Amino acid sequence: MITLNSLLRLDCIKHPLESSDSRGAINELVNLLHEHGLVQDPEDVADAVWERELQRTTGIGEGLAVPHGRCPSLDKVVAAVGYAADPIDFKANDGKPVELIVLIVSPPDNTTEHVQALSAISRVLGHQATRNAAFACETAEALHALLCNGADD
Repeated sequence: MITLNSLLRLDCIKHPLESSDSRGAINELVNLLHEHGLVQDPEDVADAVWERELQRTTGIGEGLAVPHGRCPSLDKVVAAVGYAADPIDFKANDGKPVELIVLIVSPPDNTTEHVQALSAISRVLGHQATRNAAFACETAEALHALLCNGADD
């Protein structure tokens, strides 16, 4: 079973993001995964995530977006998190801009772990108190600790 503790690496959390739009934020997080050896072809991965984003927004609302996609060049589920000090428009259903972005990318033949990763995010960030605490984190380390420590109990 995928858990946030097993999925999120501290070096794959960017706080703050430099991007000011959704495409840039996705690219920035994919490049972070590439810098740490988790994806080999960042352009292919970013295109897969963006293709999914164009089908339907992954701006969930309440300041959260979970862009995700499937990419044949991957052999396992990978994730990156970004905090936008200046909230980004992800076309969320509630019309609010996004502060916290959790990117999930998986191989196309691994539906089970893809869904488990999305569920793990939902279990933790589905709570308003946890989202508020995440928005208040001032460092990547604090955000990682909040999302992972005890998040999967």
